[in-house]
Parts: sequence; structure tokens; C-alpha cells
Amino acid sequence: MLKKILYTVTALLILASIYLVFFYAPIPIDPREAGGDPNNFKIFYFHVPIAITAYLAFASVFVSSILYLRSKQQKWDIVAISAAEVGIVFAFLTLVSGSIWARSAWGEYWVTWDVRLNTSLVLFLIYLSYLMVRQAVDEPEKRARLSAVFGIVGFIGVPLSFMSIRLWNRATIHPVAELNYSTFSPLLITFFMNFIAFFLLAASLILLKIDSEHLKEKTNELKRIKGL
Repeated sequence: MLKKILYTVTALLILASIYLVFFYAPIPIDPREAGGDPNNFKIFYFHVPIAITAYLAFASVFVSSILYLRSKQQKWDIVAISAAEVGIVFAFLTLVSGSIWARSAWGEYWVTWDVRLNTSLVLFLIYLSYLMVRQAVDEPEKRARLSAVFGIVGFIGVPLSFMSIRLWNRATIHPVAELNYSTFSPLLITFFMNFIAFFLLAASLILLKIDSEHLKEKTNELKRIKGL
């Protein structure tokens, strides 16, 4: 019942967020400073919340991996793989939306020397490798243990990606997000509505994936029993 409520609320918030972006939110930049069509800069309302949500999903992988190594409980391995798969989707959407924004702002889809773009790509590849590692190991306990170590070590890519434009500010043209607006400004209302919507979407997808993984484990267990 609670999951159905979550899914319903998420769907409504996604629709409300889309409406706010296109019919209520202001352009988050002085139109005179826009390199392209100023309306294209509204992708900010999607791009930034999606990126933050990807970071939070990978943080879930990190925490779940630690809990698995401490307890050896399979449920934490299931949470980790579920969060990783959803995080990869959001990391990919971050790259796509960022490239679209870059095309309008800088005239190119990808600026090869920009540190934020490259660290975001590396982060995506790290967790893609995480999934590949899981596929390469058949023995469940060994797979979970190895994946947990990878999930912990790989998390270093998250703060590096987030802090890259502050640590190497001469190697980027990516803007630093500074929401210096009044509490109830249309910009902040739209931004936080989108963030909540995408966060709940990620949570919903993770829960669905967890249920799918539990069902898969039960199916495998039945197969093993029948094989005896």
C-alpha cells in the first residue's frame, strides 16, 4: 500500500515539475548572457537534480556495501546492486542533459578538456564497471564481497566529480551552482520540486529493483531445490 502511494505521488510530482519548468520557472540566467536560445537553459531544472540524485544513489551503494561487509547479510548486497543500476541510469541522464545544455551554452556537445564533464564520465564508467564485475563472478558470496569492496572504493569518484570545478577551477568552464535567491522564488520552488520528484523516482525504481532481485533469488532457490 505504501509503495503504491509512493509511486502515485512520484508520478504526480514528475508531472507537476514538468509543468513548472515550462510554464512557471524563470530562465536561470540573464538572457543577455546566454550563448544560445535562453529557453534552452531551463534544462538546469532537470540536469542538476538528476546529477544530485545520481550521487545519492551511489552513496546508497557505498553505505550498503559497508553494511554487507559488516553483517554478511544478502539484503544489503541486493540494495547495493539495485541502487547502482538506478544510479547508472541517472548518471547517464546527467551526461546526456549536460551535453544538450553544453551545446546551447558553449556551441559544443562535449568540451574535451573540461574537468567536470570528464569526471562525470569517469564516475559513470566506474559504476558500469561495478556491474561488469558482478557479471563476471558466478559464486554469490564471492560476488557480493568483491562488489562491496568495489562499491566502497569506487565511491571516491562521487566527491571528486562534485568538487572538480572547485578543485580545478582553471580546467573547467562549467558553472558553479549558487542558488542565491529568496526562499520562495519561482526558481527555488521549481528546482526543489524537481529534486524531490527525481529523488522519489530513484527511490521508487530502487524499491522495484529490490523486489525484482528478491524474486530472482527465490526463483534460483527453487531451481536449486528441484535440482537436488
